[in-house]
Amino acid sequence: MTAALHFASFVGKAHGSVHSGEGAQYNFYFQSTEEWLRDQARRRPRSVAEEDRRHLHERFVAPPGMQHARDLLRAEHTVLVRGHSGSGRRAAALMLLHELPAREGTLHELPDTSDDTAGPPLDGRDVGRGDRLLLDLSEADETRYIAVQNALSDFRSSVAANDAYLVVVLPHHLGYLLRGDLRYLMAEISRPSARRVLATHLRCAGIHPSEALLGGAELASFLARAPLRDVAALADRINRLRMASPADRGFPDWLKQALREQHDQTERVAADFSAAQNGRHRALQLAVAMFHEATPDMVLYAANGLLGLLSHPPDPAPRLEQADLYAELAAVHAETGPDGRVRFAVDGYDRAVRQHFWTFLPDIRRELRDWLMRQAANPALDAAVRREAVNRFAHEALRVARPEDLAWLAQQWTASRAPAWLIPEAARALVLGLEDDRHGRFFRQRIYDWATSDDTSVHFLRVLIMVCSQTMARSHPDQALVRLHHLARRSHEGVRWEARKAMIQLSAADDRLYQLMLERLAAGVGQRSSQADLDVFRALPDPVRLIGRRSVRHALAACWAGLLSGSADWPAHLCLWLEAGETAAERDLVARVLAAACTQETQLFGRLYRVALDWVRIRPEPSRADMASRLLLAINEAQGIHAYVRTA
Repeated sequence: MTAALHFASFVGKAHGSVHSGEGAQYNFYFQSTEEWLRDQARRRPRSVAEEDRRHLHERFVAPPGMQHARDLLRAEHTVLVRGHSGSGRRAAALMLLHELPAREGTLHELPDTSDDTAGPPLDGRDVGRGDRLLLDLSEADETRYIAVQNALSDFRSSVAANDAYLVVVLPHHLGYLLRGDLRYLMAEISRPSARRVLATHLRCAGIHPSEALLGGAELASFLARAPLRDVAALADRINRLRMASPADRGFPDWLKQALREQHDQTERVAADFSAAQNGRHRALQLAVAMFHEATPDMVLYAANGLLGLLSHPPDPAPRLEQADLYAELAAVHAETGPDGRVRFAVDGYDRAVRQHFWTFLPDIRRELRDWLMRQAANPALDAAVRREAVNRFAHEALRVARPEDLAWLAQQWTASRAPAWLIPEAARALVLGLEDDRHGRFFRQRIYDWATSDDTSVHFLRVLIMVCSQTMARSHPDQALVRLHHLARRSHEGVRWEARKAMIQLSAADDRLYQLMLERLAAGVGQRSSQADLDVFRALPDPVRLIGRRSVRHALAACWAGLLSGSADWPAHLCLWLEAGETAAERDLVARVLAAACTQETQLFGRLYRVALDWVRIRPEPSRADMASRLLLAINEAQGIHAYVRTA
């Protein structure tokens, strides 16, 4: 008798993604992308989320002019904050709002894209009772800045009527366009002491250097010119070096190494570029800069790829008569370390090389974009090196005002034939764009366009869901909700389910967002009887949440009207709602909502009540009988039938 053979897969050690069985590995990469986005969101300095504001408040150094801004805000409920780029103006604006007593409203940033409406740039409906509102115009263009000023007077009326507060960050470069009637609301802030900012960040990390250690000439030179975000980044690098360095190394060594990474090598790179022997050396120079700490073969592969894209003629000499890679790397000041990785010998040289190429070779920027797209698809490229290459490319593309390059890459990396391992890089490109001060609005608008387009690939739609829910939601939750709503209407079942889940989770802890979601669902059901909107409505975890608000009851009734007329499974959903009212007041409000939903189709009144009676018969209880009684009373009132009260 022959024994049966059984085959199985066993993985003893893996250095990359492993696949055993049928189907694609995409879910593995989507999961890893979502974990990275969640971790990145926790570190996001521009977020208006409460935990991020507390983190910022601990490290905040009030700039000159802050007290005047506080006084204006408390007196006028509006202040216009003006300051130079790098002065910490956005952080100051956030802290002005954070310092106000937390009341019934929320602290949120106003939408900066028009989305579904073509209305004014400021909409009074975005103002809730007691809200604390941030409007960041620091990178606005002339057209938007003028339009916002024209709408500000009416918007301020809504702010005052709701006892809310508004802080606007002005664009310093457009100071000449500020209207005269608004100048009394302006508070000018200056750059706080960079040394104090550094000391405060270090103290929060548990590092307490003496005044003498912070008084060196090299540090003073850096602090004199660096934007405050770079000062905070320096503190972070010092802290990382402290955690990674041996215990016998102290603050002077950490500071020295951290400052070395900031050295400006621009002039040296320019001279070396001019002195380069040929185009191959320049291509190798950029390959090392972009794929710093990659293996020699990956650097060579990248350099040859760039030469091919630029149609550079090959060297006619036989290969063995050409220099080897070791000599070529030495010629561009690069070396291979003991770990076998290629890096430049001078700190900061790689950053200066990238800056030189993007600044002084503007005619090849498109080719550089295509080059990165192809190199990132190389399966032999180390994941960490790929990730850093995307970060470096994003920095340069955004610096030279080419956000469309990042957007294009994100689309290409999620195309149907793109390798699955590029999915995290597509998300990374979008996140880096969203977090950029100058181009964040461009990406928010572009994500809206993708969310509403029929041509967006399924993989890209799933990336958009993660980016909206994990990144955009922390700074612009209203806009994130709008985009998730459009994604929840997609025809692809998986995309629709993921977007619906993210949409409900986003509104779970924010009453304002929950009400916005209900209003959007009611409008969608009323216009199209959208099945996707009804699916979101069915998935609401708490039917009686905020039901005491008239506007919420109106939206719930509109959704129920759509469900009653456009779905056959409404009886099961009705039973859940009848069960939701725990108190007499809640049961009364639920009954009113359900009765109001039937006013357009009066034959529904009887069907609704019959289902309620069947529900009571299944488990006769006083609370159920009371619910049915209140529903009958609400139905009668909706039809104009009032109980007769006999008087003596």
